[in-house]
Amino acid sequence: MSSQILAQKERKLFSELLQAYEQKQLSKGRKIADQILKKHPQHGETMCMKGLVMVHLGEREAGISLIKDGMRKDLQSHICWHVWALVQKGEHNYEEALKSYTMALKIDKDNFNIIRETSILQTHTRQFDVLLESRIHMLRLRPYSRVHWIGVALAYKLAGNTAEARRYLDHMEDFLRNVPPRDTEYGELVFFHVRVLEELGEFQEALTLLDKKAKDRMLVDRPAIAECRARLFGKLKSAADADNAQREEWTEAAEQSWTELIDQNPDNQDYYKGFLANAGIDLDSLTDESRTKALGILEEFSSRHPKTNTYRRLALKIAEGDKFKELVKPYLERALEKGIPSIFSDVKNLYTDPSKLQSIQDIVEDIRLSVSPNDQVQPSTSADPTYYLWTLYFLAQHYSSLGRYEKALEILHSAMEHTPTLPELYMTKARVLKRAGDSYGAVRAMEEARKLDGQDRYVNTKSGKYRLRAGMINEADEVLTLFTKKGVPANIDLLDMQALHYLTEVGDTHRRLKGYPLALKMYYAIQKLFHNFREEQYDFHLYSLRRSMLGSYVAMLGWEDDLHSHPAYIHAAVWTARIWILLYDDPSIIKSLHPPEPSGEMSKKALNKAKKAARKATADTSQDYDDASSQKVRAKQNEDKGLEAPTGKDDDPEGLKLVSADDPLEQASKVLGSLGEFGKDDIDVNATMFDVAIRQKKYLKAARELRRAHARDPHHPEVHVRIVQLARTVASVSDVPEPVKSVLDASVAGLKPVEVSLEVFNSQYLQRHSLSASGILASAKVSQMLDTPREEVENLLFTTLTDGVQLRLEDALEILSYLSTIQSPRADEFRIACDARFTLSKVFKSEEEQAVLRRQCIDPRDENEVETVF
Repeated sequence: MSSQILAQKERKLFSELLQAYEQKQLSKGRKIADQILKKHPQHGETMCMKGLVMVHLGEREAGISLIKDGMRKDLQSHICWHVWALVQKGEHNYEEALKSYTMALKIDKDNFNIIRETSILQTHTRQFDVLLESRIHMLRLRPYSRVHWIGVALAYKLAGNTAEARRYLDHMEDFLRNVPPRDTEYGELVFFHVRVLEELGEFQEALTLLDKKAKDRMLVDRPAIAECRARLFGKLKSAADADNAQREEWTEAAEQSWTELIDQNPDNQDYYKGFLANAGIDLDSLTDESRTKALGILEEFSSRHPKTNTYRRLALKIAEGDKFKELVKPYLERALEKGIPSIFSDVKNLYTDPSKLQSIQDIVEDIRLSVSPNDQVQPSTSADPTYYLWTLYFLAQHYSSLGRYEKALEILHSAMEHTPTLPELYMTKARVLKRAGDSYGAVRAMEEARKLDGQDRYVNTKSGKYRLRAGMINEADEVLTLFTKKGVPANIDLLDMQALHYLTEVGDTHRRLKGYPLALKMYYAIQKLFHNFREEQYDFHLYSLRRSMLGSYVAMLGWEDDLHSHPAYIHAAVWTARIWILLYDDPSIIKSLHPPEPSGEMSKKALNKAKKAARKATADTSQDYDDASSQKVRAKQNEDKGLEAPTGKDDDPEGLKLVSADDPLEQASKVLGSLGEFGKDDIDVNATMFDVAIRQKKYLKAARELRRAHARDPHHPEVHVRIVQLARTVASVSDVPEPVKSVLDASVAGLKPVEVSLEVFNSQYLQRHSLSASGILASAKVSQMLDTPREEVENLLFTTLTDGVQLRLEDALEILSYLSTIQSPRADEFRIACDARFTLSKVFKSEEEQAVLRRQCIDPRDENEVETVF
């Protein structure tokens, strides 16, 4: 149906309507639209514009309905399609918005505003091929604007056609005139041009362009110039033939550039690595010759920058044997004498080499004995008492990292006797107790640290975190409230501040306490934050182009594309899916989460209370309008609320509606699907995807995920369990096509020998991993799956308590959980045995004992209560 044709007077009014909207004069625009529609009620474009204004004013549903009616009246209007695209974009439905923009461009192909908005959406959705067409179209319409030339070059770069990007940038250099010196935007463009030439392998041209612009004072960022020159000289040298006369010249130039950078910033380790790489030293594959050469080069920098530790730290990574001992001893002594608390964090990644670990331990223990020969805590016996203190602090962290918790606590006790007012000692004690399985003792220790420095935000944050790990959510919020926005609950403010560490800890705490609805809400909140990170890049697509911030912009796009590889996102996605799987396997959990229906009497009381509240709200609203501030209320009603859909009030604060979803497996699949390719090398992700797919009877997908996990680690306990599960499933299914069945059989054959039965396969796995608690647990799960009597499964799990088996605290908790899952009557026996074995741990105490310990975390310790319980 075609729209009504406006008379000249109404056409003028419609132009005023468009102008009023662009100037955000929404009330005026609505009045003009009503004036037009009064005479032409079927005019589609006016209906769409009025609907758009209504959306801005907060009348979203009515406005969208009016827009749809207007589009039906005039499907051949680019304005109608443009309006609908704006609404879709406001709802972050970018694919549909692009379709609407495409329809608008078919009707008005040279509308510059629509082309520009389309190009932004194409960039945001990474449709770089069609982005090229839009950018070239914009350049044809406005060929004299620098930004459109840059836009085309950038589009070619993003699409992977670097040669064409270079061609446009070269052309820009030919026509750009009268650029003032030290123009920041032009300088960024030059760096982008140099980077493009470098990617094409045109190192000499890139260097010439860089030097010319630097000489002409067109570049502002001096360190960036030096870094670029050093990098280009190095690549020129590497690309040159061995007999090239300039090779030596480029080598010397690169060496000089890296030296200048080191002199400017001797604390940048990347500069030393660049210098060594230029000298032909590959730090990832060192030989005896290159190791000696590298240490000699770093030695030369000691006279140039004697106060810098960076080259010394790099030398520790390179050195081995006696040379390492020679270098590490003064390094540690200097740090401990100065009282640098972070020295352990600095050297702990050297512990991957057992010989270096032992050397560090021996040296620091010798320092401890030399400062206090009898290990007496007497400050007067040492010329510098803090030297002894920081030595003890280092050793406590050292032994904690090795799992020797009793030794670490003993050293900390000596350090606290020496200096009882150092918060770091109590924080380290909390960390040791946490690792040892005493989360309640860790809370007490962290609380002592917090009381020593109540103004320290970091210590307060750690105190809140440790309370969360002990299952004390409300108590954690009490501490965190000290540093969050006043008048706002800590959990709300921390969500607004996108505090990932807090949200992750809260979600994990609810999960451990079996509060699955709130755990799901927290995990989904984490995933939403990452979605918001991606959405917030939208405003930078055009801004970065106008400001020529091309290098940073391309880096930002790459960062955004890899967002879902973040450990916090993967953790949240995996546990979200696992909770959905749990709810699918045991629907009774959902029923137990819902509160019982209230009695008739209680319902009547609740109804009366609701009616009373409603009457009060109505009275308050009437009073508001009669109040002197009614003008402010009306002004608020007319303010621009934007095109984005309002978030609305959370009508499911407990998460009960969330866990009542109709298809838990579909919810789990959707969450895991958001990981894309980022989870394919993560065994936890592979295993969880397998669990979902096998329940959905998507056997090919399940086999694919299991093959990925198997390729990563064929001996992983979870992989072993799922191989057996897949083999049993494939052997039993009969409702799949023959081609699919043959692929599944081939997959199973690639995971286990065909001639070996599942029982023998499991027995062979147990023999190979008989000293691993996690391996024994995996074998027990398979035995249970193969209908082995429960007594045999229990006996197998109890072998983890024998000497020689590597039983970690985490393994013991998993075994205890599994015994509870199979309803073993020996679960309590295993718990008591683990409680005796892990002497510092409190996680194996009874529920009554843990309740007492939880109360003692914050309140003064009640000795009588302790004696009664223990």
